[in-house]
Amino acid sequence: MRRVGSVQQKVSCVFMTEVKEEASRKRDCQPFHVVATAMVNPAVLEADLSCAVATEKLDGTCCYVSLYKGKPHLWARLDRRPNKQAEKRFKKYQYSHRSSKGWVPVEDDNKQYCWHSSVVDSSVGSALVLRPVLNNEDTLEIVALPLADLLEQTLELIGTNVNGNPYGLGSKKQPIHFLVSHGSICIRNPPPVDFQQLYSWFRGDSEGRIEGIVWHCAGGSLFKLHRHHLGLEWPAEGTHLSNKPVVVGVSGTTLDDNSKSLFVSFSRMNGRCFSRLHDVHFDLEIQSTT
Repeated sequence: MRRVGSVQQKVSCVFMTEVKEEASRKRDCQPFHVVATAMVNPAVLEADLSCAVATEKLDGTCCYVSLYKGKPHLWARLDRRPNKQAEKRFKKYQYSHRSSKGWVPVEDDNKQYCWHSSVVDSSVGSALVLRPVLNNEDTLEIVALPLADLLEQTLELIGTNVNGNPYGLGSKKQPIHFLVSHGSICIRNPPPVDFQQLYSWFRGDSEGRIEGIVWHCAGGSLFKLHRHHLGLEWPAEGTHLSNKPVVVGVSGTTLDDNSKSLFVSFSRMNGRCFSRLHDVHFDLEIQSTT
């Protein structure tokens, strides 16, 4: 599959939208919500969506990998209400690093971004990534990749403590988080861009149990559609992602073997397979096949 676009800006809906003066299902305390009409966005016609790659829109928080102090580093989307420490860091670096506008570097001592830190081993510059297995997109794998391999990519941080954990990952005692590159989870048989067909697909197809679709066009344009645009509930029970089989491929770590790090925990399970992503836990009693 060709390299798809990073998500650095607001993505337009594939349909024209309108605002309804009703309580939002997506954001608490928002007295309105945006819904899709049946009219296709004119920009879609110019972008030729027929050749676009349709991928799953993931429900987490956006991250970015770029250089920081001369090394590949994970950046978090700047919180709209950052603590003073994060705000100082952001102001310090946004002027010295053009691509950091809207981003803040993730550092181990920043509690505000502790879940971001949990997926990065800063000692060797690697990150925990969830991705499809090569030549078998129906199966996922958990791997540790060099941050250098992810340079200038945007990714989604998903897991136990992100956005209400719609994928049912981990537990309060044993939280689990991953990074997922934007555009890496392809939709095998996407419906055509037709309001009624998409509505039916989201409601009735097992592959449609996702938050939304992002179309990546050949020219770099991006378009999206999520369930809330169609008035459908999210999270959906038994999400498509959480029901995919997964294999653990995290071998070796420079961290102390007694560490509670995710890298250490997954390296102990290297080679194990689970029938569903939802079933991945660190408890010994969890059954798996290899």
